[in-house]
Amino acid sequence: MIKVTAVMGNKKFRYFIILSFIAGSILLIAVQINSARNTKALIQNNNTLLNELRSSNHLREIDRDILGVESRIRASIATNDTTHLEGIDDKINQIENFLDSLSKDNKDAEEERLIHRLSVLAMEKKDTKNKLLHRYLTLGNMDDNTSIANPRARNISNEITSITGKIYESRKQHMVQLSRKSEEMGRKARLYDMSLLVLLVLSGAIVGFHILRQFRRQSVLIEELDIAEKKASVAAQTKENFLANMSHEIRTPLSGILGFTNLLQKRPLDETSAQFVSSIQQSGENLMTIINDILDLSKIEAGMMRITSGVFSINGLVDSVKTLFLERVKEKKLTISGSVDPSIPDTLIGDATRLTQIMVNLIGNAIKFTRQGSISIEVYIRERSGSTIVLGFKVSDTGIGIEREKLDEIFERFNQGEDSITRNYGGTGLGLSIVKQLILLQHGNIEVTSEQGKGTTFDFYIPYTIAEEQLENTASVDTGYFKDRSNIPLKVLVVDDNVINQSLMNHLLLQWNIDFDIVSNGAEAVDYLRKNPCDLVLMDIQMPQMDGYTATEQIRDVLKLDIPIIAMTAHALAGEREKCLSRGMNEYLSKPVNEEELFRIISGFGLENSEYKKVKAEAHIPEYQYIDLTYMRSVSGGDQSFEHLVTKQFTEKIPQHLEELLKAYKDEDFAILKLRAHDLKSSVAIMGLLPLLEEKLDILEKPNEHQHVLNQTLNEVKNILVSSLQEAEHLLTSQNN
Repeated sequence: MIKVTAVMGNKKFRYFIILSFIAGSILLIAVQINSARNTKALIQNNNTLLNELRSSNHLREIDRDILGVESRIRASIATNDTTHLEGIDDKINQIENFLDSLSKDNKDAEEERLIHRLSVLAMEKKDTKNKLLHRYLTLGNMDDNTSIANPRARNISNEITSITGKIYESRKQHMVQLSRKSEEMGRKARLYDMSLLVLLVLSGAIVGFHILRQFRRQSVLIEELDIAEKKASVAAQTKENFLANMSHEIRTPLSGILGFTNLLQKRPLDETSAQFVSSIQQSGENLMTIINDILDLSKIEAGMMRITSGVFSINGLVDSVKTLFLERVKEKKLTISGSVDPSIPDTLIGDATRLTQIMVNLIGNAIKFTRQGSISIEVYIRERSGSTIVLGFKVSDTGIGIEREKLDEIFERFNQGEDSITRNYGGTGLGLSIVKQLILLQHGNIEVTSEQGKGTTFDFYIPYTIAEEQLENTASVDTGYFKDRSNIPLKVLVVDDNVINQSLMNHLLLQWNIDFDIVSNGAEAVDYLRKNPCDLVLMDIQMPQMDGYTATEQIRDVLKLDIPIIAMTAHALAGEREKCLSRGMNEYLSKPVNEEELFRIISGFGLENSEYKKVKAEAHIPEYQYIDLTYMRSVSGGDQSFEHLVTKQFTEKIPQHLEELLKAYKDEDFAILKLRAHDLKSSVAIMGLLPLLEEKLDILEKPNEHQHVLNQTLNEVKNILVSSLQEAEHLLTSQNN
């Protein structure tokens, strides 16, 4: 059994994974955001540092450019050539632009002052150039030594160099600060990366640990589930074996009870005995119904109820179900009708056995709860798509009906329409529950409508497949062939270890023109078939020494015989028929054996697998003065061996009975005389002598008569019996020839 703690642990693990994922995600997002910010700041700082480096380079270029401008001015004065002044304005403008860029966003006041001073000095160089050009234009020369030898000019140049140096140093310090800042940011970036890596490793380790622990738990859980599954499988197998054994153990004696009761009902009985036998038969059938319901319910609950698809005729199925209930309908003076929509294809693929079980249950209920009126069966098309057809079935009656409040509960097990129904009508309340389960197993459904006092209608539907080949209706098997003893008898081997079943089969088969032998187990059956020809085998399944399955395999594989083998078993579990057929048997017959079903199967396989010709015995029926063979022939049905047996018994037993009768009269033992006279009535009846002797034997049964009357009657009986014995001897001789 699975522990609750394991289930709870599984839930805690799911919660832990979810919370770990959420916490880890939040932490990762926070670290990632800080890392992104640090990286962005680092990039900005590096860009600033790069700009500072460029500015430092430009400062050196400014110093060089201003000195260059100074050199050009000197050269133009020395050579009186204005070409040296060309480009000075562009250089000064470039210097101004650069100084403006340095001044922009500059927060250092001292540096800003130096930049401004440098800009003023640069502009003075531009003014000096403009003055030289003006002199050249007005005087025709640029011979202005003051511009060269002027100490102020020298100071300006020195000041420019000094200012650029100071700005450079300031920028250099700024770059050092930026570099340190970049290093600090780099360390933070590495720290964030390491933190992220450590976080990932730790979270991975923690989650991995819990996953491994959960895997171990799941492994243990799987082992427990495997053990539980094996236990459940063993329990299911035990239950199936129990159901099989229970079915066999209950059905076997019940088979004998119902079989012999059925045979007893065919014998002449007085009114009281007939009532007793009828009660036994009805009680046995009710018990069988209850057993079947319980087994069906157990099979459904255990998942052992199988739906086996096969080809069947819907019209034939409805007709057979109607025929099944004709006698019960006649007994209650009801009528039963059935209609199948002509547009329904006759040959379908589905489980005809379960459909029959459903309809038998519903129709049986309808007959049970209907005192007068009718029962109707209707089959119609509910839906059709391609090769799939959904058939609707309606079973209606004019019975007592069901209360509206009870309709919702009618399909529950152990539930009936009213509490008084069980007392008045019997039943377990399982039938409709089983019906619904069988319909649901076939992907259908069932509904009920009813009005109390007017009747009930059960409406259900089941999907079926339309067979590609529509079969033609085949003629029913002619069982009359085996009832005519003038035909060649069928050779049948009965294999059953149960003495009661052997006796039952003996009495059943004696009614037919069947030559049969009985053996007690599979080993004896194999040995019998190895030595004797046979037309058909009735094989029990559960037997000592060798069961029916093993015997069938021996017959098929070792003896290489294709003789029809009919399984007879008290097992009623799902799959038993399929198991029998898969082991090489030809048909399956469930116990208790239904006489009509048994003879139908024997007729089908007997006529199908044997080449019997209806050869009538052309025996001459001799005419005798005393014995009358009419009764014996009607009883034997043409069985000459039976006629020979009873004739021989007559010739052997009658002389002894006659001698005892004469001796009792001589000894005046009238009690024995009366007893022997009564016994003779039964003994002489088979030879048709009762009309001649009945009145005389009645006199012998009354010893109070006068002595001379008894003596005369006894002599007449003696003469008739002696003459009859002579005729019987003649008949016996003719039978031997």
